[in-house]
Amino acid sequence: MIRLIYFSILLLALQYGFAQNITIVDSKTKKPIENVYLFDSHHSTLTNKDGKADISYFSGKGFIYFQHPSYLNLKLSHAKLKLLHYKIELVSDIFSIQEVVVSANKWEQNIKEVPLKVHRIHKQEILNSSSQTSADLLKSSNQVYIQKSQLGGGSPMIRGFAANRVLLVLDGVRLNNAIYRSGNLQNVINIDPNSLESAEIILGPGSIIYGSDAIGGVVDFHTIKPLYSTSGKSNTSFRYKNRYSSANNEIMNHASYNYGKEKISLAGSVSYSRFDDQRMGSDGSDDYLRNQYAIRENGVDKMVANSDPKMQRQSGYKQFNLVQKFRYKATENTDLLYGFHYTTSTDIPRYDRLTQYKGDNLKYAEWYYGPQSLQIHNLQLVLKKSNSFYDSFKINSAYQHYKESRHDRKFDSNTKRNRTERLNIYSINSDAEKVLNGSSHLFWGAEITHNRLRSKGFSDNIETGEVAEIASRYPDKSIHTSAAIYTNLKHKLSAQWVLNVGLRYSHICISSKLDNNFYNFPFSDLNLSTGAVNGGIGLTYNSESDWNLKLNASSGFRAPNIDDIGKVFDSEPGKVVVPNDDLKPEYIYNFDFNISKNFNQFLFIDFNTFYSFLDDAMLRDDYTFHGQNTIVYDAVESQVQAIVNTDNAKVWGANIQIIAKLNQQLTARLNWNYSDGEYKDGSSIRHIPPTFGSFKLDYKTRQYTSMLKLEYNGKMSYDKLAEVEKDKPYLYAKDKNGMPYSPDWFVVNWSSSYQISKSFDLHFSIDNIFDKRYRPYSSGISGVGRSFVVGIMCQI
Repeated sequence: MIRLIYFSILLLALQYGFAQNITIVDSKTKKPIENVYLFDSHHSTLTNKDGKADISYFSGKGFIYFQHPSYLNLKLSHAKLKLLHYKIELVSDIFSIQEVVVSANKWEQNIKEVPLKVHRIHKQEILNSSSQTSADLLKSSNQVYIQKSQLGGGSPMIRGFAANRVLLVLDGVRLNNAIYRSGNLQNVINIDPNSLESAEIILGPGSIIYGSDAIGGVVDFHTIKPLYSTSGKSNTSFRYKNRYSSANNEIMNHASYNYGKEKISLAGSVSYSRFDDQRMGSDGSDDYLRNQYAIRENGVDKMVANSDPKMQRQSGYKQFNLVQKFRYKATENTDLLYGFHYTTSTDIPRYDRLTQYKGDNLKYAEWYYGPQSLQIHNLQLVLKKSNSFYDSFKINSAYQHYKESRHDRKFDSNTKRNRTERLNIYSINSDAEKVLNGSSHLFWGAEITHNRLRSKGFSDNIETGEVAEIASRYPDKSIHTSAAIYTNLKHKLSAQWVLNVGLRYSHICISSKLDNNFYNFPFSDLNLSTGAVNGGIGLTYNSESDWNLKLNASSGFRAPNIDDIGKVFDSEPGKVVVPNDDLKPEYIYNFDFNISKNFNQFLFIDFNTFYSFLDDAMLRDDYTFHGQNTIVYDAVESQVQAIVNTDNAKVWGANIQIIAKLNQQLTARLNWNYSDGEYKDGSSIRHIPPTFGSFKLDYKTRQYTSMLKLEYNGKMSYDKLAEVEKDKPYLYAKDKNGMPYSPDWFVVNWSSSYQISKSFDLHFSIDNIFDKRYRPYSSGISGVGRSFVVGIMCQI
């Protein structure tokens, strides 16, 4: 027995002695780098959170290759590794020229071979960010303009399009549903920025792969993914992050973890955020001040003078987010992943509506969105055993339960209107890739989605408690179904030229029955069945001297949804939108040109320009109902409007990005965006933002990082405002003629972080240093005034 114990100890000692661990760190900060991919001709592994990997089972001959999306590739011999004492330093690739993107074809590809303009937000950017919501995170990319009607909001504008003309995707699951509207949306805040590993933004149509709604672009979010153990030991990690922001008293707490064995792994994330009323800056237009707000006292509505007009009373809310994932490696070629997402909020005040006046009084005493909740279950199966049809194949099935509601009460009224929508959404996606030969790579797939809607409306008397049914926002029990197939071929014409060609067919069906208890509609059944074909062709050129050229021509589409054909609602004071069952898809035809050059890793310049033509545009326009151009809606005589295919539009613009590595510690980044456009009558397009851009200086040492950022937003004059925006003067400042307009503004932010120890980082920043009072274009709430932000992050 003693001999057996001695022999076992000897074996363990030998195993430990022969284990060869390698450590990989950042050449500048000396921090360990997780998930570096190491491989030779026969073996591969990944570094853990400590930057370590066991290479004892590698051959010991030839070379080992090191790859990471954020670092320059490296190749070293075993002899060289021994001379370096198995401690390797990787150099940061500040230009990310060789990075891979998933969004373009749903499989990893070198971005230089993708003809689309794609911007990637990396994990480290997300970790270092002080963004309060995912909308703020997209804004920090300097590629997306964010509109906010209220603090609990954020509607991305991409290339002059927004709302249901921009597609949101989360872990491969389509978030745009059957009631995504053309007006500004706040659904992106359902996604917790702290749970993200990365995000990819496709600028321009992405309908070949993603289908309807991907007209202006696609935002593809990737949350944490459970990691297996590659060393024989458990792969465990834990991260805690908290933050306080003074401008709205934000308190955020977040925790995430990973536990992985060789075949099973778990990962989770949980966040809770609380926002009080947001304070605006001191230096700017007085038109944005919140001079009065409504309260109810002893059964009577009262207007109260705001003791601090810079404080945007009745704008705060709270939010909770949870992500849990389970991953199982059934075989070397079969991977199963289950994901659960849950988010909910408290009531979210619609701040812009609460600042409207009717005569001398505020129009609304209450206007808020009820708790916005989203629950997602998705199951993904990935097969990597090659056959005649695919080399890799994945199926992603998902179920979503979504709830939203609107509640409003006029000033001096006891009647509150309540409208609630619930959606059950089922979807299944299949995506495959197949290498046909040494130069051709085929991608193909199919998608089915099914939306079932429940829509209810009721009013209640807040004094007596009396409840009465009112017209719902949408036809109750409506059904929306879509099915599609697509294919995309990537073909290498030569070592430098790559051709991409794609095609998609989609079919959409809607079935609704109108309720004539409240309106005498000229029809009762509201049915639609329509199809759409779209495609694209793109070329990329990559020279040995690091020139990258992209040419792309593509089409996209947006099919009518239930919001388009069946909604009855007040779009703005005195106007009501009614159903229209004669809609068809709108199409966009887009042309892109992109050229970039990497000058010896010290200077990178990227220039992109585009032109888009939107045909059969679905727009809100004047309409008739039973031959009448006005009807009474919620006790107000209102102009009748409907969504109709009445127009076409053209949009054009450009983007330039410059990155300069001034020295080993200092990097400068410039980003500038311009877009413009018009409808066929020459009128302005609502979702085209003013010129905007930023300039950043990043300073990094081993333990300290600092960033100075200057943000610029151009002017939108009254003449350039879209007609629908001119009708909302309460959102804007007044020019010298008393007309609404959006002034230009300029803010300066500073952020820094200090690594106290291997596990702890301290973050401190000042937003809007000079306390400017500003409001982004089309927004209903002003940006933060000077705000002090402090936080800690612990990673174990």
